Parts: sequence; C-alpha cells; structure tokens
Amino acid sequence: MLPSRLLAALALVPLSGCSIAAVDYGKIRHAEYVADPRCTAQPGAVVDGEALPYFFATSRLPDCRTADIELLHHRGDQMRYGRFNAPRDVVVGKKKKLLAPVVFQTSADWWRALQAEADRKQGRVLLYVHGYRENFSTTSKDAAQIARMTGFDGPIIEYSWPSQGKILSYVVDETNMYHDVRNFRDFLKSLAEQGWVKEIVVVSHSLGARLVIPAISFVDRTSSSADSSNISNIILASPDIDRETFERDIEEEVLSARRVANNRRITVYTSRADKALAASRAIHGYPRLGSPYCFNPFEAADLKAKGLPERCYPASRPGLTVIDTTDVSRGSTGHSNFLRSAVACWDFIDVVANKRARPERVATIWAHVFRLLPDPAVPKDGDDAICHRTPEVEEPQ
Repeated sequence: MLPSRLLAALALVPLSGCSIAAVDYGKIRHAEYVADPRCTAQPGAVVDGEALPYFFATSRLPDCRTADIELLHHRGDQMRYGRFNAPRDVVVGKKKKLLAPVVFQTSADWWRALQAEADRKQGRVLLYVHGYRENFSTTSKDAAQIARMTGFDGPIIEYSWPSQGKILSYVVDETNMYHDVRNFRDFLKSLAEQGWVKEIVVVSHSLGARLVIPAISFVDRTSSSADSSNISNIILASPDIDRETFERDIEEEVLSARRVANNRRITVYTSRADKALAASRAIHGYPRLGSPYCFNPFEAADLKAKGLPERCYPASRPGLTVIDTTDVSRGSTGHSNFLRSAVACWDFIDVVANKRARPERVATIWAHVFRLLPDPAVPKDGDDAICHRTPEVEEPQ
C-alpha cells in the first residue's frame, strides 16, 4: 500500500500547478469572433425545437466564424440565450471536435419559447449548472444525458459559465465562477419570478454548487414577484464547496423553516472515493461537502472505535438528505457518480421525480444520511446503459 503522504500527493496532481495556467487572450480579437450576424440573435427567428430541444443561457464568448458555432472558454461580452442538442463530432479546420449544435435567440424570444414548453408540461423546469474543467460541449453532453436518463417532463436548461475545460486551470475556473455570480443569480431570479414556472429542479455538479447556493439565497432575499418557493428541489452532485460554509449559508434562508415548510429540500451526493475533491481539500485546507472526510481526528477516532466507517457529514437539519455513493463509485476520479454509477443514477432519477425515499438506500446512524450499496442484479457493464451514457470522446486541448 502506498504511504498516505504519497497518496495525497498523487491526488493533488490533477490540480497542481493550476495557478500557473494563465489565460491566453488568443491571436484573434474577440470582436472578430462575434462579427458574423449569426452571433446576433434576430427577433422572431424560427428555431426547430425538435432538432434543438434543450435551452441554454451562457456568459461564454461565442465563435461564429465557421459553419458550426462554438462557445469558447473566454468570458463573453454579454449573456446569450439559445437552444442546443447533444454534441456531435464535427471537423473544424483539420481537427475533429465534439461540438453541440446551437442557435441563439433574443432574450424575449427565448423566454417565450421556454414558457411555451413549460406550459405544455407541468410547469416544471430543470436547471443544470456544471463544474470545473468543462467546455460547452461536455456540459451539453451531460445535460442531454440527464434529460434521457430522467425523462424529465419539462424543459431542460443548461447554464454555462466560462470554465476553461483544462486540468491545470482550476484556479482560473474558480475566478470565472466567482466573476459569474451576478450573471447567474440575476438569471435564477428572473426564472423564479416567472409565474408559469411552478417548480425549478436545480442540479449542480462540483464547483457549480458555489454558484447555486449563494444565488438561491439571493433570490430568497430579493425576489419581488414570487416567494421563490418554486425553487424546491436542489441537487448537489459531488459539491466542491466548503462543508462548514455550506452549513452556515443554508441556515438563514436556503433551508430556513419557512422554505422547508414550502417543500424545499436539498439532496447531496457525496463520496469518500472522490479524488477530485480530495485534491480540492488539499488546496483549500478544509473538507468539501461532496466528500465525507473527517476534519476532526477525534471524531474519526470515535467512529473507528464504534466499528463505523470514518466518514463525517454535514449536520442534520430539516430538508437536507445526504447520499453516500462511496461504495458504488465509478470512473477514474469518482467525481461524477450520479452520471456513471447505475445505483447512483437510479437514486438521482427518483430524486428528480420528487421521490423522497428509496428502498435501496441503507440507513446510517445519522437519520439524514444514507449509503448506496452495489446491486448484484446490475451487470458488470450495465452502468452506461442504465445511466444512458454515450461513449466518451476525447477533446483536443
């Protein structure tokens, strides 16, 4: 077995050196990327909703110089709205890339289309917020997978902030995430204040939790035409947010007694096998919400003395449920179990569908914490089919 210090060093490799990965402006003026008329949405433009079934809002800078529009890792000059579908392989120049087909809409047209889609359903909307090391295409792939996997009965919205999509750009991603806080909170406020939006299911992954929690608190405090009770189902998958910060920040508004009484709840998916969050803990110094690491060594020793796993979780409070996916972890980093592990995917599907309990969950000594265990009925290679995953495609960096 490798020494613990060596394991910690290896865990840090994906994020080490991230502070030296500067952002390159590039060889092209950013104004040239958006000079083509396709980057300027035209009022009343017809959009094929069957070909482009999903919605997006983004602060990324687009590149409209080629046949296929690409959303870049640079910060954009404005918020843009449009429609997209799952990404496909295209050739850009001499390189093959995975690109999501997109079309832009004016803000007014986008909101009207979103309302029409929500009105045809149940008034439910699912909003997906991605995390670190994502480009628009990888995020679109995940959003499309969530749609297929859950069969969600309403519009799917992807909110895409300018993550760099690179291993060594973690600090840049943090910087851009914080830079985008105002954009996202204003967007979420506008969404929550639409009278036709009856329920918002918010799904965030990884670093996205640091956008979502403060934004919900902001909407709770400032929403004028609604009480924000339609933000009811909040799912944090592998959240890369300080655990103690989360506990403090949900107390006043996000999971206050009146919010919980209005049916709000938070489900957290956590895993002790999450290598990405182990690296984040090494960088930030404190445990992340998505990893049940015991910061207090005495608490860990007490658990061990009782013959229990040395796993520590956020404190119990009404409206909070924690799902430990350690034992069903999948992938090289264990950071996306809700999209990769059959057992976790089943649980996630039910949470999106507003089911509060599942017989597959194993109770723990904490009433709000449950473990997921391997299901012997799942074939060894059954995760991808059950989770509706498509084959991985390597993106050129």
